[in-house]
Amino acid sequence: MNILNAMAIFTLGYPSLMATIWICGGIYFYVHWERKQPWPQTFSWDENAPKVTVLLPCYNEEANVDETIHHLFNQNYPHMDVIAINDGSTDNTATKLDALALIHPTLKVLHQPNQGKASAMNNGLSQAIGDIIVGIDGDAIMDYDAIGYMVGHFLGSPKVSGVTGNPRVRTRSTAIGKIQTGEFSAIIGLIKRAQRIYGMVFTISGVICAFRRKALEEIGGWNTDMVTEDIDVSWRLQLAGGQVRYEPRAMCWVLMPETLRGLFKQRLRWAQGGGEVFLRYFPQTVRWKNSRFWLLMLEYIISVVWCYSVITLILVWLVSHLLMPMEWPVTARVLSYFGSILIAVSFIQFTVSFYIDSRYDKQIFRCVYWSIWYPFAYWLINMATVVIAFPKAMMRQKGRLATWNSPDRGEQFNEQ
Repeated sequence: MNILNAMAIFTLGYPSLMATIWICGGIYFYVHWERKQPWPQTFSWDENAPKVTVLLPCYNEEANVDETIHHLFNQNYPHMDVIAINDGSTDNTATKLDALALIHPTLKVLHQPNQGKASAMNNGLSQAIGDIIVGIDGDAIMDYDAIGYMVGHFLGSPKVSGVTGNPRVRTRSTAIGKIQTGEFSAIIGLIKRAQRIYGMVFTISGVICAFRRKALEEIGGWNTDMVTEDIDVSWRLQLAGGQVRYEPRAMCWVLMPETLRGLFKQRLRWAQGGGEVFLRYFPQTVRWKNSRFWLLMLEYIISVVWCYSVITLILVWLVSHLLMPMEWPVTARVLSYFGSILIAVSFIQFTVSFYIDSRYDKQIFRCVYWSIWYPFAYWLINMATVVIAFPKAMMRQKGRLATWNSPDRGEQFNEQ
């Protein structure tokens, strides 16, 4: 076996192996826990229910903040207040938030210069009075029982430091949006279920999350110099000995990019953030007391190597055909064989995840056709962003404030 054949096997075999691991973990999560949990569930809260403070960081959200706050105050949870933090918006967000505070007595508005989402969350945390802190993005719509489902985890175990909810894509007007709908189910949702089974969750979804306030304060809140503050806080909570759980019933409907430019910009930041967290906390994760991180770290390292391996294989193929045209019969057969396996495993992965998530989102089956294009479109984008982002993460200056502009939020919403 030559190096090209080995790279071809790795290129297609590794995703097939990981998909199989996610499928097994997701099925176990569903059979062991999820299917036994009532849906929908009727809650009966009394005066002893913990106080919840919702933190709503906003940067240029004038088009969305009215809708977001309207749905927040329809939550079926009695002991809740909201702190909206205007992070130096340059549009009409500040005026809208101040007007909404006059309507909702339990809405508090804070204004600060633009310093990034992590800084806004820390500002809100300093003013919060709740024992449970819930975070939601300024353009998201939270299901009316989402807080109740997440609070239940904190009441059930003192070891729980954080809970990540279930983001659902609501921008489905283009092929990119439809493919993302399948991705959030078959890839993100299934992986979170599997990671919860295997012991560690790579990231709490910043768009819908909950924390035990005491646990947040013990780690010093959010780091303001990480471009993905949600990945960073997830790792630090778990390194401190806390437990992060996934609650699929805590749904939150989010706006996602529906242009290639917006999608690439978003995934580049995600990839860079993952690299920054890995580089910063690697020395801690290799210690024996943090051995539960090892599988997560191994998977991340191999996934980065995989991205560079695919790029190398493509470049070698292009150079060989341009400079010295030749046939690759053995490598072609290897790619065909393992490619067939990968397609079959991907089909099983989407089938399993769509079946599980259809419990919460009946319309997800409308995106089945578009999901088959995920490996061809999104793998290339994710691969390219990792290859570009990892060097950026290595060179980024520690202590520099992490600020960014959100990419497009979907064609149908941009037209409004």
